[in-house]
Amino acid sequence: MTKEHVFEIIFGTHSAAGRRFDICLIIAIFASVSVVILDSVTLLSPQYHRYFYYAEWFFTLLFTLEYVVRLYVSPKPKVYAFSFYGIIDLLSILPAFISLLFPGANYLMIIRIMRVLRIFRVLKLFRYLQEANTLFRSLLASKRKILVFLFCVALLIVVFGCLMYLIEGPENGFTSIPKSIYWAIVTITTVGYGDISPSTPLGQTLASITMLVGYSILAVPTGIITAELAQEMHRERHLIHCDHCDRSGHDLDAKFCNHCGTPLPPKEVES
Repeated sequence: MTKEHVFEIIFGTHSAAGRRFDICLIIAIFASVSVVILDSVTLLSPQYHRYFYYAEWFFTLLFTLEYVVRLYVSPKPKVYAFSFYGIIDLLSILPAFISLLFPGANYLMIIRIMRVLRIFRVLKLFRYLQEANTLFRSLLASKRKILVFLFCVALLIVVFGCLMYLIEGPENGFTSIPKSIYWAIVTITTVGYGDISPSTPLGQTLASITMLVGYSILAVPTGIITAELAQEMHRERHLIHCDHCDRSGHDLDAKFCNHCGTPLPPKEVES
């Protein structure tokens, strides 16, 4: 079997062998993740830990071999190694080896579930990836507004925490400003653990104000992202997508996809 043939099987999904390889890989990923999850169950681990341990190392060696083969057959190994899938593939096998020095690190192998993202390529669900890209671009577009919002919230939290420390003091559980700030974070996010609470009337009044402020500001980042998402979807509506490969970015007068050559649908016209 030539190097090119192995590359087509491992990286490609157009051939029957490539699809079978990816499906078997996804099944192995689910199986390895299931082993890690079952090994953490106290009713099963004492009795079957040895078998789970062997299974974990079997899948680790299998995925390590696969990673090495991917590096070997890739035309540009460095590009693959630093790509999204390459980094995920590496992170999925490192915890097992790290656990030899730091016991318990093997549970980080749960990150292998990220490798199931390859199912989008196997099942040709490119349109869902396109939708994910739209959401990701919306988040990037709103990052500055969200950062300004979070900065203002952080200032409010510090102010409320310091005020509560001055009002309640160590005798009521607010032993330091950092702990008071922790209370403010828990309160303003409406989590409310209840491990520390004000007992004086003035402190309870400040707590009530903090709760109301928390309810009023929780919807702000949602509104920011929703507005950016609406703009991004409006821009997407003006792009011509190929029905075959779902690629966009074609010229407005293009009649064929510049990626796969499939005839493009007519451009939508706003009414």
